[in-house]
Amino acid sequence: MLNSSLAIRHLSAADSDFENQLGQLLQREMIVAEEVTNTVSGILAAVREKGDQAVLEYTRRFDKFTANCMDDLQVSQEQMLAALDSLPKTQRVALSHAADRIRSYHEKQKQQSWQYEEQDGSVYGQKISPLQRVGVYVPGGKANYPSSMLMLAIPAQVAGVKEIIAVVPTAYGEAGRLVFAAAALAGVSKIFTIGGAQAIGALAYGTNSVPKVDKITGPGNIFVTVAKKLVFGEVGIDMIAGPSELTIICDGQTDPDWVAMDMFSQAEHDEQAQSILITTDAAFLDRVSHSINKLLPNMERKDIISTSLNNRGIFILVEDMQQAAAVSNFIAPEHLEISVAKPEQIIDYIDNAGAIFMGRYSAEALGDYCAGPSHVLPTSGTARFFSALGVYDFQKRSSIINCSPSGASKLAVTAAELARNERLQAHALSAEYRLEPKD
Repeated sequence: MLNSSLAIRHLSAADSDFENQLGQLLQREMIVAEEVTNTVSGILAAVREKGDQAVLEYTRRFDKFTANCMDDLQVSQEQMLAALDSLPKTQRVALSHAADRIRSYHEKQKQQSWQYEEQDGSVYGQKISPLQRVGVYVPGGKANYPSSMLMLAIPAQVAGVKEIIAVVPTAYGEAGRLVFAAAALAGVSKIFTIGGAQAIGALAYGTNSVPKVDKITGPGNIFVTVAKKLVFGEVGIDMIAGPSELTIICDGQTDPDWVAMDMFSQAEHDEQAQSILITTDAAFLDRVSHSINKLLPNMERKDIISTSLNNRGIFILVEDMQQAAAVSNFIAPEHLEISVAKPEQIIDYIDNAGAIFMGRYSAEALGDYCAGPSHVLPTSGTARFFSALGVYDFQKRSSIINCSPSGASKLAVTAAELARNERLQAHALSAEYRLEPKD
């Protein structure tokens, strides 16, 4: 069993108060400290009022960038291409391979306009249009994430977005070279090396230098998350992102070292990340525990992993795979691995998950980088109503209504009756003006 230094909590679905115990361990209250909200509100108000000046001030204060003007914080397409050209061959090949796979997957998501005609000649349908300008927020605090640049910008490019504005709190140079190279591959129009709530404000309201966008996508820290919530309505947003999550359903037959390392792969993101293992085999939990203790000392980010697993890791024992699926649906994880012999027998029971990894060989880490689907996924249980980021997040749907004279006359009778029931006389008369004259 685990020693006292790493005590992952054990739960049993057979316990009478299991859901209550699990709910408490998930810690998903979307309540943010008033102090954080007030700070973010102040930053957004300053950016709305002072524009570039506020962005420069906050960038110097929070990101420790020395910038005298916004030109110091802008990365041109020429600089992106230079970063790409300067990559060692192995890095460029890997980045290009990932970009190609992400693009190929998202090409299959493109929606098409459609129409149909009724017998009276009326035409109805839906017009699909790309957003004109979007902002993508690429995290860059504790590490640089070129994969996130690809996962955010390529679906927008495939959707036909004309202008993609990226913000990333990483200074241009050697440290962020892969991020800027990824932007070149992903069709990014402009990059601003700004982050935090000030970057969200600049994208939402626009400044003299940063164009106002129609929608903001991408994860960030708590200040970024709160800022996105506060500007929603002024612009669109993709989702509200929280700490990274992985749930694994396993039949006890997968190599326990594989399962332990998969849990590490989420735990190493940050101390708030959550890794959960669900199984029907109690002895397997002991084997995974042994693997965790064996492998952990060799991990470069072992302190972060230890904190994450100690505070938020969970082992759950269930009766059968159908119950495992029910527990997973209650969790609604960002990532779900179905590490069993025949995952296709379980997936029909899965309703809530951002991304589903089928079988023992489909490690979540492959999805993070190059499998194809975007790794920008709903967290904190929001997979109940949010979906993975995709091309559809960058397209709009407009209804088409083209009534023939005969069709309008038929509809007018129904519309007028309903309008008068709602005491909306002008609606009724507007419809009735289209009535065809009686013979």
